[in-house]
Amino acid sequence: MQRTTSSRETELLKKAVQYMPGGSNGNSIHMNVVIERGEGSKVWDVSGNEYVDYALGSGPMFIGHAHPKVVEAVREQVSKSTTFFALSEEGILLAEEICKAVPVAEEVRYASGGSEATLFAMRAARAYRGRDKILKFEGGYHGMNDYALMSLAPSKPADYPQPVPDSAGIPKSVQGEVLVAPFNDLETTAAIIDKYHDEIGGVIVEAFQRVISPLPGFLEGLREITLQYGIPLIFDEIVTGFRLSYGGAQQQYGVIPDLCSLGKIVGGGFPLSAVAGKKEFMQVFDSAHYSETGPMPQVGTLNGNPVASAAGLATLEVLRGDGVYEQTFARGRRLREGFQQILDQAEIPAQLIGHDTVFDVYFTEDDKPISGYRDTLKADKQKMLKLNNLLLDRGIFKGESKYYVSTAHSDEDIDRTLDIFKSAVDEL
Repeated sequence: MQRTTSSRETELLKKAVQYMPGGSNGNSIHMNVVIERGEGSKVWDVSGNEYVDYALGSGPMFIGHAHPKVVEAVREQVSKSTTFFALSEEGILLAEEICKAVPVAEEVRYASGGSEATLFAMRAARAYRGRDKILKFEGGYHGMNDYALMSLAPSKPADYPQPVPDSAGIPKSVQGEVLVAPFNDLETTAAIIDKYHDEIGGVIVEAFQRVISPLPGFLEGLREITLQYGIPLIFDEIVTGFRLSYGGAQQQYGVIPDLCSLGKIVGGGFPLSAVAGKKEFMQVFDSAHYSETGPMPQVGTLNGNPVASAAGLATLEVLRGDGVYEQTFARGRRLREGFQQILDQAEIPAQLIGHDTVFDVYFTEDDKPISGYRDTLKADKQKMLKLNNLLLDRGIFKGESKYYVSTAHSDEDIDRTLDIFKSAVDEL
């Protein structure tokens, strides 16, 4: 395939530039493409070009686009109404299923997006603990709230535990309430917690940070030291929830936090996220405990939206099918290993890191395995950008970072992708 651009797409892109800052909706993914529809593992742009999709809407379309069960559930709910600002059967049943699936989940409180869920999880930890500081990990992504946008992607990292703001417009006072530690470095992290334990309201971590797996003992050690000081531990499972396993990263790694944030897959492609956790920690959301924790209101117009909840329930039903995860992991593994083999044959130094369902390529000549954010800074980002564009021209759609693999990707998709990848690497 050689991508073509129609006059309609060109006109739409002109309007985007005219009416949207930078011609963007805020998501930095192929700014020269307007996607029109998706089905299964494929998406099509308004010019009619077909792509095998590894962006998956940045992850939520884990069972593919327009899955018949999700479409049916959404259509049925939309015919009743789209929102109530009240309890709905779908929202209650989805909360029940989350509590059945996720080890830490005894209660659930909904929001609409990942940035909200992580913000409320951190607020809940501070309310429970009665302390102000949050410890996060350098390079960890927790959405777009002020606390999350500290040392997400600093080009010039500061000495630990000093945070570096990633955005203009964040009050300088927030900087003083965030501590930053290195992912997979338990010794440094433990030293920071030892020093500041009486000021820390909570620790938030992606148990699987972006595409970096935890080293053996890291999560276990983090759980041990937070328990030692009575500090709430939050797993941000917006990406990993229902992806690494049905019970998420906490089930996969066998380490149970006190709270977790969920999103993407659990909403079936609709705006829905959640904070889940042990009742002891979730009670801060309950006004009946006002006298113990003070008020912590969490009102949201679309909290537990019935359409999103219906889509989430249908998605989770599909994921409970026999062999769904095993088959998906096997195809993702074949893709990962195939990419590495092609790069090795081309004698292009690179590391394929991550999980079978979410991984990425890092172009680096350093043989040291990537285990933390600062290791990723050695990678050639321009080479990755060039590769992404070569793949797009040949019919592969992916985000700026990460390949997401879905249950809808077939063996034929994998074969086609490997052929395209080889052609792109040859040109690269």
